[in-house]
Amino acid sequence: MIPLLRRQNIVTALATIVIVATIPFAVIDTIKNGRVYTFSVQFLEELPHRFVGPGRLRFIFQPIMAVLIGVRGGLADARAGNPHFLFGILFASGRRKESLLNGLTAIRNVLALGIIMDVVFQLILYRRAHPGAALLIGPIFVCAPYAIARELTNRLAGLVARTNPDYSPRRHGVTAARSDFNHRSANHDFDSDKEQIN
Repeated sequence: MIPLLRRQNIVTALATIVIVATIPFAVIDTIKNGRVYTFSVQFLEELPHRFVGPGRLRFIFQPIMAVLIGVRGGLADARAGNPHFLFGILFASGRRKESLLNGLTAIRNVLALGIIMDVVFQLILYRRAHPGAALLIGPIFVCAPYAIARELTNRLAGLVARTNPDYSPRRHGVTAARSDFNHRSANHDFDSDKEQIN
């Protein structure tokens, strides 16, 4: 199947088309008013309208979706023994690119949908659309909840594994299971050596 026709790429491609289509209008608006909308006082004045007008529920549903995806990613990190998501981005330079790409792949559809919806509701509220605002507002309500949820879930899973004696290594993942296997193997070798000495 051609990659552009894959289901997971349709929303991303649509968001790209929407942004590209609004760029000429943003350029005309900038030339006409002598300012970039996203960095203007007008943007700050109109910002509250997004939270009370049509489409305000997206600021609830989008973060919830991002949190759920983040929880799934955090559990996967715990099972695989990966470093904490935010730690990997901020401090583990060797894994920064991999962490960013992994996170972007996980939330790209929700992120793209947020951008599309922001453009649509700009047209409903203001009768115009600014791509810069959509690229700023949409990701804030997706990326931040996702990153925080993934980080906290990974940390919580690790904490439960360390403090709960009844916690199953299999549930915690490959790393815990491998650690338990190595521990049992070492004990078996020690017992075998004792038997040979006796």
